[in-house]
Amino acid sequence: MSRIGPVVPGLGLAALGVLAFSFSFPATVLALDGLDPYLIGVGRAAAATVLAVLGLAAVRAPLPARHQWGGLAAAGLGVVFGFPVLSSLALDQGASSSHAAVVIGLLPGATAVCAVLRARERPSRSFWLASGAGAVCVGAFALSRGAGRLTAADLLLFGGLLAGAVGYAEGGRLARDMPGWRVISWALVITGPISIPITLVLLGTGDPRWTGKALIGFGYVSAVSMFLGFFAWYAGLGRAGIARASQVQLAQPVLTLGWSALFLGERLDALTGLAAVTVLACVAWTQRARSRPLGPPPPTPRPALAGEAAE
Repeated sequence: MSRIGPVVPGLGLAALGVLAFSFSFPATVLALDGLDPYLIGVGRAAAATVLAVLGLAAVRAPLPARHQWGGLAAAGLGVVFGFPVLSSLALDQGASSSHAAVVIGLLPGATAVCAVLRARERPSRSFWLASGAGAVCVGAFALSRGAGRLTAADLLLFGGLLAGAVGYAEGGRLARDMPGWRVISWALVITGPISIPITLVLLGTGDPRWTGKALIGFGYVSAVSMFLGFFAWYAGLGRAGIARASQVQLAQPVLTLGWSALFLGERLDALTGLAAVTVLACVAWTQRARSRPLGPPPPTPRPALAGEAAE
């Protein structure tokens, strides 16, 4: 029971974060109705930075420790710039929300690799088999859609998922020592001197059209995808383990497919549905596998010999 207690809430928080993120691609498509993809990718970070500053100031949050700034910067570069900008460009290049959702199904596996490299986690062999099966499924889906080759949109999505994996792993590692909402808040603050000026330039030099769809989409990706969703996501990664909790995100493609059909009217063919269901099946498999920290196991206490005094 002592081992299950901390894990179940952690997985629940991760699932709540995934639910919030599952609307991101449909919301981005809505925002593209009148906004430039660069403005969406960077501007949502600028808007979320304002929320982060207000939140940190409201609780008078202390500054992070010196050794945490590097990880916060890496998390910011990955989830504030890398993933949002590249995924927005991919959707602008013609990738549908449904297609992007299935390709991003590789993100949990990439996050698990980063967890091994940076967070000293060591998933089991069964875990890697399940993650690999999901990755093969997503790769085959992308190739089938590109007539045997990867499209420019696919390459942008792959770049985005690598950036996101780094940001997730670094943020989850930091969430072991500070609340998840402070992790994303400080990551936004660190990148604010870049995102805010760029956003102002894009607003001044571009021709944004704030249609109703654009306002709804941009508002969601700014307040939820870029800020509130990370409250639960980073907390879940920190509590349940980055490698294990990140695999809950394999369910995100299925959720996004549903939202894309419901809100965008995208038609789901049999291949897309099959790929999504196969990826979802890998979620259950990965959650049956255990992760353990790197390093030698703790020494087993030596039984007391007869005649030794008890301490």
